[in-house]
Amino acid sequence: MKNYYDILGIKKESTDEEIKKAFRKLAHKYHPDKQEGDEKKFKEVSEAYSVLSDKKKRAEYDMYGKTFAGDGGAGFGGFNYSDFAQGFQQGDFQGAEFDFGDIFSDLFNGGRGARVKRGRDISIDIELSFREAVFGVERRILITKTGLCDTCGGSGAKKGAKMEQCSACNGNGQVRETRKSFLGTFTSVRECPACHGKGEVPKEKCPDCRGEGLQKKEEEIKLSIPAGINDGEMIRMPERGEAVAGGAAGDLYIKVHVKPDAEFKRNGFDITKDLSVKLTDALLGTEYMVPTLDGDINLKIPVGISHGETLRIRNKGVPNGGARGDLLVKVKVDFPQKLSKNAKKIIEELRKEGL
Repeated sequence: MKNYYDILGIKKESTDEEIKKAFRKLAHKYHPDKQEGDEKKFKEVSEAYSVLSDKKKRAEYDMYGKTFAGDGGAGFGGFNYSDFAQGFQQGDFQGAEFDFGDIFSDLFNGGRGARVKRGRDISIDIELSFREAVFGVERRILITKTGLCDTCGGSGAKKGAKMEQCSACNGNGQVRETRKSFLGTFTSVRECPACHGKGEVPKEKCPDCRGEGLQKKEEEIKLSIPAGINDGEMIRMPERGEAVAGGAAGDLYIKVHVKPDAEFKRNGFDITKDLSVKLTDALLGTEYMVPTLDGDINLKIPVGISHGETLRIRNKGVPNGGARGDLLVKVKVDFPQKLSKNAKKIIEELRKEGL
Protein backbone atom coordinates (compact mmCIF):
# COMPACT_ATOMS: atom_id res chain seq x y z
CA MET A 1 0.00 0.00 0.00
CA LYS A 2 1.25 3.49 -0.85
CA ASN A 3 2.37 5.70 2.01
CA TYR A 4 1.36 9.22 1.02
CA TYR A 5 3.46 10.79 3.77
CA ASP A 6 6.58 9.03 2.51
CA ILE A 7 5.79 10.03 -1.08
CA LEU A 8 5.73 13.71 -0.08
CA GLY A 9 8.68 13.24 2.28
CA ILE A 10 6.83 14.55 5.34
CA LYS A 11 5.79 13.31 8.79
CA LYS A 12 2.31 12.16 9.73
CA GLU A 13 1.86 15.14 12.04
CA SER A 14 2.81 17.70 9.35
CA THR A 15 0.68 20.82 9.07
CA ASP A 16 -1.39 21.80 6.03
CA GLU A 17 1.23 24.40 5.11
CA GLU A 18 4.04 21.83 5.30
CA ILE A 19 2.07 19.44 3.09
CA LYS A 20 1.47 22.19 0.56
CA LYS A 21 5.12 23.26 0.60
CA ALA A 22 6.34 19.69 0.09
CA PHE A 23 3.94 19.17 -2.81
CA ARG A 24 4.97 22.42 -4.47
CA LYS A 25 8.64 21.43 -4.35
CA LEU A 26 8.04 17.94 -5.75
CA ALA A 27 5.59 19.16 -8.41
CA HIS A 28 8.24 21.54 -9.73
CA LYS A 29 10.81 18.75 -9.72
CA TYR A 30 8.82 15.97 -11.37
CA HIS A 31 6.42 17.73 -13.71
CA PRO A 32 6.55 16.04 -17.18
CA ASP A 33 6.84 19.40 -18.97
CA LYS A 34 10.23 19.93 -17.38
CA GLN A 35 13.40 18.56 -18.98
CA GLU A 36 14.12 16.12 -16.15
CA GLY A 37 10.50 15.49 -15.20
CA ASP A 38 9.04 12.13 -14.22
CA GLU A 39 5.37 11.59 -15.05
CA LYS A 40 4.99 8.54 -12.82
CA LYS A 41 6.38 10.31 -9.75
CA PHE A 42 4.37 13.42 -10.54
CA LYS A 43 1.19 11.33 -10.50
CA GLU A 44 2.16 9.87 -7.15
CA VAL A 45 2.83 13.22 -5.45
CA SER A 46 -0.37 14.67 -6.96
CA GLU A 47 -2.33 11.69 -5.67
CA ALA A 48 -0.78 12.03 -2.22
CA TYR A 49 -1.44 15.76 -2.04
CA SER A 50 -5.03 15.32 -3.20
CA VAL A 51 -5.73 13.09 -0.21
CA LEU A 52 -3.60 14.72 2.49
CA SER A 53 -4.73 18.27 1.68
CA ASP A 54 -8.37 17.31 2.28
CA LYS A 55 -9.20 17.03 5.99
CA LYS A 56 -11.90 14.38 5.57
CA LYS A 57 -9.86 12.21 3.20
CA ARG A 58 -6.76 12.61 5.35
CA ALA A 59 -8.66 11.48 8.45
CA GLU A 60 -10.00 8.44 6.58
CA TYR A 61 -6.54 7.65 5.26
CA ASP A 62 -4.93 7.96 8.70
CA MET A 63 -7.53 5.61 10.18
CA TYR A 64 -8.11 3.07 7.41
CA GLY A 65 -5.20 3.51 5.02
CA LYS A 66 -7.53 4.62 2.21
CA THR A 67 -10.36 7.03 1.42
CA PHE A 68 -13.99 6.29 0.72
CA ALA A 69 -15.40 9.59 -0.56
CA GLY A 70 -17.41 8.93 -3.68
CA ASP A 71 -15.33 5.99 -4.91
CA GLY A 72 -16.95 2.97 -3.28
CA GLY A 73 -13.88 2.22 -1.20
CA ALA A 74 -11.56 2.16 -4.17
CA GLY A 75 -9.20 4.67 -2.63
CA PHE A 76 -7.54 6.94 -5.20
CA GLY A 77 -7.76 4.47 -8.06
CA GLY A 78 -9.98 6.77 -10.09
CA PHE A 79 -7.32 9.47 -10.40
CA ASN A 80 -7.19 10.74 -13.98
CA TYR A 81 -3.90 12.49 -14.58
CA SER A 82 -4.85 13.66 -18.09
CA ASP A 83 -7.91 15.53 -16.85
CA PHE A 84 -5.96 16.87 -13.89
CA ALA A 85 -3.06 18.13 -16.01
CA GLN A 86 -5.34 19.56 -18.69
CA GLY A 87 -7.28 21.40 -16.03
CA PHE A 88 -4.51 23.49 -14.53
CA GLN A 89 -2.54 23.89 -17.76
CA GLN A 90 -5.35 26.04 -19.14
CA GLY A 91 -4.91 28.71 -16.50
CA ASP A 92 -4.78 29.57 -12.79
CA PHE A 93 -7.34 27.46 -10.90
CA GLN A 94 -9.05 28.56 -7.75
CA GLY A 95 -11.41 25.96 -6.35
CA ALA A 96 -13.74 25.71 -3.40
CA GLU A 97 -11.57 23.08 -1.77
CA PHE A 98 -8.18 23.42 -3.52
CA ASP A 99 -6.20 26.38 -4.76
CA PHE A 100 -3.54 25.37 -7.28
CA GLY A 101 -3.07 28.90 -8.66
CA ASP A 102 -0.16 29.83 -6.44
CA ILE A 103 1.48 26.43 -6.86
CA PHE A 104 1.40 26.27 -10.66
CA SER A 105 1.43 29.96 -11.59
CA ASP A 106 5.04 29.73 -12.74
CA LEU A 107 5.37 25.97 -13.21
CA PHE A 108 4.67 26.08 -16.93
CA ASN A 109 6.39 29.32 -17.86
CA GLY A 110 9.42 29.47 -15.56
CA GLY A 111 8.11 32.59 -13.84
CA ARG A 112 8.13 34.62 -17.04
CA GLY A 113 4.41 35.41 -17.17
CA ALA A 114 1.80 33.93 -19.46
CA ARG A 115 2.80 31.34 -22.02
CA VAL A 116 3.34 32.64 -25.51
CA LYS A 117 1.16 30.96 -28.10
CA ARG A 118 2.91 29.35 -31.03
CA GLY A 119 1.67 28.53 -34.47
CA ARG A 120 1.88 25.07 -35.95
CA ASP A 121 5.27 23.76 -37.10
CA ILE A 122 5.62 22.76 -40.75
CA SER A 123 7.77 19.95 -42.14
CA ILE A 124 8.77 19.57 -45.78
CA ASP A 125 11.21 17.39 -47.75
CA ILE A 126 13.68 18.48 -50.41
CA GLU A 127 16.00 16.46 -52.67
CA LEU A 128 19.59 17.43 -53.45
CA SER A 129 22.15 16.07 -55.86
CA PHE A 130 25.37 14.67 -54.44
CA ARG A 131 27.32 17.75 -55.57
CA GLU A 132 24.75 20.16 -54.03
CA ALA A 133 25.01 18.35 -50.70
CA VAL A 134 28.82 18.53 -50.76
CA PHE A 135 29.22 22.18 -51.72
CA GLY A 136 25.94 23.63 -50.49
CA VAL A 137 23.33 25.40 -52.56
CA GLU A 138 20.64 28.05 -52.36
CA ARG A 139 17.08 27.04 -53.08
CA ARG A 140 13.81 28.90 -53.29
CA ILE A 141 10.86 26.89 -52.08
CA LEU A 142 7.17 27.72 -52.30
CA ILE A 143 4.94 26.62 -49.42
CA THR A 144 1.27 27.15 -48.62
CA LYS A 145 0.61 28.00 -44.99
CA THR A 146 -1.42 30.14 -42.60
CA GLY A 147 0.23 33.52 -42.33
CA LEU A 148 -0.60 37.05 -41.22
CA CYS A 149 -3.09 38.78 -43.47
CA ASP A 150 -1.30 40.96 -46.01
CA THR A 151 -4.14 43.49 -46.02
CA CYS A 152 -4.44 44.21 -42.28
CA GLY A 153 -1.03 42.97 -41.14
CA GLY A 154 -2.64 40.63 -38.65
CA SER A 155 -4.77 43.20 -36.83
CA GLY A 156 -8.04 41.89 -38.28
CA ALA A 157 -9.26 45.45 -38.82
CA LYS A 158 -10.38 47.10 -42.00
CA LYS A 159 -7.97 49.80 -43.11
CA GLY A 160 -8.67 52.95 -41.13
CA ALA A 161 -11.15 51.24 -38.79
CA LYS A 162 -11.06 51.96 -35.06
CA MET A 163 -10.90 49.41 -32.28
CA GLU A 164 -13.52 48.90 -29.59
CA GLN A 165 -13.72 46.96 -26.33
CA CYS A 166 -14.32 43.25 -26.73
CA SER A 167 -17.79 42.42 -25.44
CA ALA A 168 -16.97 38.74 -24.86
CA CYS A 169 -14.36 39.47 -22.17
CA ASN A 170 -15.23 43.11 -21.33
CA GLY A 171 -11.78 44.18 -22.43
CA ASN A 172 -9.90 41.84 -20.08
CA GLY A 173 -8.51 39.66 -22.83
CA GLN A 174 -9.41 36.60 -20.76
CA VAL A 175 -12.52 34.61 -20.03
CA ARG A 176 -13.27 32.44 -17.02
CA GLU A 177 -14.74 28.98 -17.24
CA THR A 178 -15.94 26.84 -14.35
CA ARG A 179 -15.59 23.10 -14.54
CA LYS A 180 -16.05 20.28 -12.10
CA SER A 181 -13.60 17.51 -11.32
CA PHE A 182 -13.16 14.92 -8.61
CA LEU A 183 -10.87 17.42 -6.86
CA GLY A 184 -13.64 19.97 -6.65
CA THR A 185 -14.95 22.88 -8.70
CA PHE A 186 -12.30 24.83 -10.58
CA THR A 187 -12.34 28.12 -12.40
CA SER A 188 -9.98 28.34 -15.34
CA VAL A 189 -8.76 31.53 -16.92
CA ARG A 190 -7.96 31.35 -20.62
CA GLU A 191 -7.44 33.67 -23.52
CA CYS A 192 -10.57 35.20 -24.96
CA PRO A 193 -11.24 33.49 -28.32
CA ALA A 194 -13.03 36.57 -29.68
CA CYS A 195 -10.18 39.08 -29.33
CA HIS A 196 -7.26 36.62 -28.98
CA GLY A 197 -6.26 38.19 -25.67
CA LYS A 198 -6.06 41.76 -26.95
CA GLY A 199 -9.13 43.00 -25.10
CA GLU A 200 -10.35 44.87 -28.15
CA VAL A 201 -11.81 44.09 -31.54
CA PRO A 202 -12.10 46.16 -34.71
CA LYS A 203 -15.35 48.02 -35.35
CA GLU A 204 -15.03 46.98 -38.98
CA LYS A 205 -13.39 43.70 -39.88
CA CYS A 206 -10.81 43.24 -42.61
CA PRO A 207 -12.68 42.05 -45.71
CA ASP A 208 -9.89 39.66 -46.74
CA CYS A 209 -9.44 37.72 -43.48
CA ARG A 210 -12.86 38.51 -41.95
CA GLY A 211 -11.27 39.87 -38.82
CA GLU A 212 -9.12 36.83 -38.06
CA GLY A 213 -5.85 38.50 -38.99
CA LEU A 214 -4.78 35.29 -40.69
CA GLN A 215 -5.14 33.81 -44.15
CA LYS A 216 -3.93 30.85 -46.19
CA LYS A 217 -1.33 31.97 -48.67
CA GLU A 218 1.72 30.93 -50.63
CA GLU A 219 5.10 32.12 -49.49
CA GLU A 220 8.45 31.84 -51.23
CA ILE A 221 11.28 31.09 -48.84
CA LYS A 222 14.96 31.41 -49.65
CA LEU A 223 16.82 28.44 -48.24
CA SER A 224 20.61 28.24 -47.87
CA ILE A 225 21.78 24.63 -47.71
CA PRO A 226 25.13 24.46 -45.89
CA ALA A 227 28.07 22.64 -47.46
CA GLY A 228 28.58 19.07 -46.29
CA ILE A 229 25.00 18.35 -45.26
CA ASN A 230 24.17 14.67 -44.88
CA ASP A 231 21.28 12.65 -46.19
CA GLY A 232 18.44 12.68 -43.64
CA GLU A 233 19.57 15.84 -41.84
CA MET A 234 16.97 18.38 -40.75
CA ILE A 235 17.22 22.16 -41.16
CA ARG A 236 15.17 24.31 -38.76
CA MET A 237 14.02 27.79 -39.71
CA PRO A 238 12.59 29.50 -36.60
CA GLU A 239 9.22 31.26 -36.95
CA ARG A 240 8.80 30.36 -40.62
CA GLY A 241 5.94 27.98 -39.89
CA GLU A 242 2.27 28.83 -39.55
CA ALA A 243 1.22 32.06 -37.84
CA VAL A 244 -1.23 32.33 -34.94
CA ALA A 245 -3.24 35.32 -33.78
CA GLY A 246 -1.60 37.03 -30.82
CA GLY A 247 1.41 34.74 -30.73
CA ALA A 248 4.62 33.65 -32.43
CA ALA A 249 4.76 31.69 -35.65
CA GLY A 250 5.80 28.05 -35.56
CA ASP A 251 9.01 26.72 -37.08
CA LEU A 252 9.74 25.31 -40.52
CA TYR A 253 11.64 22.01 -40.67
CA ILE A 254 13.27 20.90 -43.93
CA LYS A 255 14.38 17.28 -44.21
CA VAL A 256 17.17 16.77 -46.75
CA HIS A 257 17.35 13.76 -49.05
CA VAL A 258 20.57 13.34 -51.06
CA LYS A 259 20.32 11.42 -54.33
CA PRO A 260 22.95 8.66 -54.69
CA ASP A 261 25.71 9.38 -57.20
CA ALA A 262 26.68 6.81 -59.83
CA GLU A 263 30.40 7.42 -59.30
CA PHE A 264 31.04 8.93 -55.87
CA LYS A 265 30.13 7.86 -52.36
CA ARG A 266 30.57 9.63 -49.08
CA ASN A 267 32.40 8.42 -45.99
CA GLY A 268 32.31 11.15 -43.36
CA PHE A 269 34.18 14.09 -44.90
CA ASP A 270 35.96 11.84 -47.41
CA ILE A 271 34.63 10.84 -50.82
CA THR A 272 35.32 7.42 -52.30
CA LYS A 273 35.29 6.09 -55.84
CA ASP A 274 36.49 2.99 -57.70
CA LEU A 275 39.04 3.04 -60.51
CA SER A 276 39.52 0.15 -62.91
CA VAL A 277 43.17 -0.37 -63.92
CA LYS A 278 44.52 -2.75 -66.55
CA LEU A 279 46.81 -5.55 -65.37
CA THR A 280 49.81 -4.25 -67.33
CA ASP A 281 49.31 -0.73 -65.95
CA ALA A 282 49.17 -2.13 -62.44
CA LEU A 283 52.41 -4.02 -63.04
CA LEU A 284 54.34 -1.28 -64.84
CA GLY A 285 52.74 1.87 -63.41
CA THR A 286 51.24 4.77 -65.38
CA GLU A 287 48.94 7.78 -65.07
CA TYR A 288 45.13 7.82 -65.28
CA MET A 289 42.78 10.75 -65.79
CA VAL A 290 40.47 10.64 -62.76
CA PRO A 291 37.24 12.65 -62.36
CA THR A 292 36.72 14.59 -59.11
CA LEU A 293 33.98 16.99 -57.98
CA ASP A 294 36.39 19.82 -58.91
CA GLY A 295 37.22 18.49 -62.38
CA ASP A 296 39.50 15.83 -63.90
CA ILE A 297 43.07 15.38 -62.62
CA ASN A 298 46.01 13.10 -63.48
CA LEU A 299 46.55 10.35 -60.92
CA LYS A 300 49.84 8.47 -60.81
CA ILE A 301 49.43 4.70 -60.57
CA PRO A 302 52.56 3.36 -58.83
CA VAL A 303 54.43 0.31 -60.15
CA GLY A 304 53.11 -2.99 -58.81
CA ILE A 305 49.96 -1.63 -57.18
CA SER A 306 47.72 -4.33 -55.70
CA HIS A 307 44.06 -5.00 -56.37
CA GLY A 308 41.96 -3.20 -53.70
CA GLU A 309 44.68 -0.73 -52.74
CA THR A 310 43.53 2.86 -52.05
CA LEU A 311 45.14 6.02 -53.36
CA ARG A 312 44.45 9.28 -51.52
CA ILE A 313 43.95 12.64 -53.27
CA ARG A 314 44.16 15.41 -50.69
CA ASN A 315 41.54 18.16 -50.28
CA LYS A 316 39.10 16.83 -52.86
CA GLY A 317 36.49 15.67 -50.37
CA VAL A 318 33.68 17.34 -48.41
CA PRO A 319 34.20 20.83 -46.97
CA ASN A 320 34.70 20.82 -43.21
CA GLY A 321 35.02 24.32 -41.84
CA GLY A 322 38.10 25.84 -43.45
CA ALA A 323 39.41 22.46 -44.60
CA ARG A 324 38.22 19.61 -46.79
CA GLY A 325 38.26 15.86 -46.67
CA ASP A 326 40.05 13.70 -49.22
CA LEU A 327 39.11 11.70 -52.30
CA LEU A 328 39.90 8.02 -51.77
CA VAL A 329 40.40 6.09 -55.01
CA LYS A 330 40.10 2.33 -54.67
CA VAL A 331 42.05 0.50 -57.40
CA LYS A 332 40.47 -2.51 -59.03
CA VAL A 333 42.84 -4.43 -61.29
CA ASP A 334 41.10 -5.82 -64.38
CA PHE A 335 42.26 -9.39 -64.86
CA PRO A 336 41.64 -10.58 -68.43
CA GLN A 337 39.07 -13.37 -68.77
CA LYS A 338 40.38 -14.60 -72.14
CA LEU A 339 43.91 -14.55 -73.54
CA SER A 340 45.07 -14.61 -77.15
CA LYS A 341 47.72 -17.14 -78.13
CA ASN A 342 50.35 -14.41 -78.21
CA ALA A 343 49.32 -13.02 -74.80
CA LYS A 344 49.31 -16.50 -73.32
CA LYS A 345 52.81 -17.12 -74.70
CA ILE A 346 54.09 -13.89 -73.16
CA ILE A 347 52.61 -14.77 -69.77
CA GLU A 348 54.17 -18.21 -69.94
CA GLU A 349 57.52 -16.49 -70.44
CA LEU A 350 56.77 -14.31 -67.36
CA ARG A 351 56.05 -17.44 -65.39
CA LYS A 352 59.47 -18.75 -66.31
CA GLU A 353 60.94 -15.51 -65.01
CA GLY A 354 59.25 -16.24 -61.66
CA LEU A 355 56.57 -13.56 -62.02
